[in-house]
Amino acid sequence: MISTLPGYQNTIGDIAERLGRRVHQKQYAVGRRTRAAVAMIMRELADDLEILFIERATDLRDPWSGHLAFPGGKVEQGEQARQAAERETREEIGLVLESERYLGRMSDIVGANLPVQVSCFAYAAVSAAVRPVVSPEVRDVFWVRLSDIRDPQRHRLATVGFSGRSLEVPAIILPQADKPVLWGLTYRLVMQFLEIIQTP
Repeated sequence: MISTLPGYQNTIGDIAERLGRRVHQKQYAVGRRTRAAVAMIMRELADDLEILFIERATDLRDPWSGHLAFPGGKVEQGEQARQAAERETREEIGLVLESERYLGRMSDIVGANLPVQVSCFAYAAVSAAVRPVVSPEVRDVFWVRLSDIRDPQRHRLATVGFSGRSLEVPAIILPQADKPVLWGLTYRLVMQFLEIIQTP
């Protein structure tokens, strides 16, 4: 259920406090899974928050080709998950998260369609000159207002294509008319985030 208290607005400080109190749950899945890490990046507006998304470039070798996502990727040998999220964000959109504000970690999730385990780390973009750029792996970088993500009218079932199959999945229709629906792993992380910030 998507709701919030009347007149209540989440702030970066509020989110950092909530994530700081939270004990993230690690997944211990059966079978071998690829470890991945992503960064949920947000910035504060006068009357709202915005969350950064990427649209992945078209690549036949990438099972998430053309999908919406958070910047991130595979955890390399010898890396911690948070280090991987920061490195991949720097490589994909040129944003140095070590210079921004770290807010906390969410619970890991595992893929429903592919053997992957994803860790998600939240950051606030506080530098005045934050200007994400696209790389060969990324088609576009854009911000979405939290109020739009929360809007119940944008939450619905959608039909998507994945690995040659047609799936009916829960999704969010973003206000950017030229973007695909938000679904899958990133949708599940967004819903986890909404649950965290909406719990009284």
